[in-house]
Amino acid sequence: MKHFLSIADLTPDELHNLLDLATRLKAEWRNGGNKPILQGKSLALVFQKPSLRTRVSFEMGMVHLGGYAFYLSPNEVKMGGRESVADVARVLSGYVDAVMARVFEHQHILDLAKYSSVPIINGLSDYNHPAQALADFFTVLEHKGSPEGLKMTYVGDANNVARSLLFAAMKLGTHFTIATPPGYGLDEETIELAKTFSTAGAQIELFENPAKAVVDADIIYTDVWTSMGQEAEKETRLQVFPPYQVNQQLVSKAKPDCIVMHCLPAHRGEEITDEVADGPNSVLFPQAENRMHAQKAILVELLAN
Repeated sequence: MKHFLSIADLTPDELHNLLDLATRLKAEWRNGGNKPILQGKSLALVFQKPSLRTRVSFEMGMVHLGGYAFYLSPNEVKMGGRESVADVARVLSGYVDAVMARVFEHQHILDLAKYSSVPIINGLSDYNHPAQALADFFTVLEHKGSPEGLKMTYVGDANNVARSLLFAAMKLGTHFTIATPPGYGLDEETIELAKTFSTAGAQIELFENPAKAVVDADIIYTDVWTSMGQEAEKETRLQVFPPYQVNQQLVSKAKPDCIVMHCLPAHRGEEITDEVADGPNSVLFPQAENRMHAQKAILVELLAN
């Protein structure tokens, strides 16, 4: 694994190995701390979009493993504006051991990887969010055991997070259902790509009715209705998405022991209610913590050797 750009790039074995590594690193951290296996290694954190979990999870992950990470704000770099993506990649390659980038356009991630001589980690793009999906399936593993044969239902906007979850589900043998309003579903190219690497037990089902989609679900997942960069669509989306709110009535249609997930930040009262977010089925905050342990697995895989 040279870069970490998309779950689609990983084999099922590579994905399982990252989940196993995250499990070991979390156990080690809780039993007195991680070994400083990344001592002397450095990570540049390049942000076009702000984030609480992405920044802190990668930064603390490096600290726990003995390495060093530093934050480059949107105003400092202005990648693709003040300086070309190719030039940023070449310059940072001479300074650091790896780059994590959180960007608007996925092409910026691809260009960083093309021109960089060090590993590039996708911390989010408009196309996908592989670091989030890895942490999410690590959380599923902890709370439900093997993802194989489980049913995950995503409710809401078929965004970058939904795409990465679908890719991971297909590689891990998970039944993936998604309920979206007309016009807000997964694109056909994504669906066809996901089908090409589906493993035994993996299925894709598309719904418009969320109540039907969540029947027998082991996992219910949602995200904000309006993502960063879609602010102009907010009023329209607030009219379209209320039937897709994850509330207690919807959760009651899934398995009684289902877990409810959200990548955060949550717009409480919109895509999810307080009753669910803070309720007995919620794993929102263990899921958020697991970003750090999953990020450590990515860092160790790319940098420890």
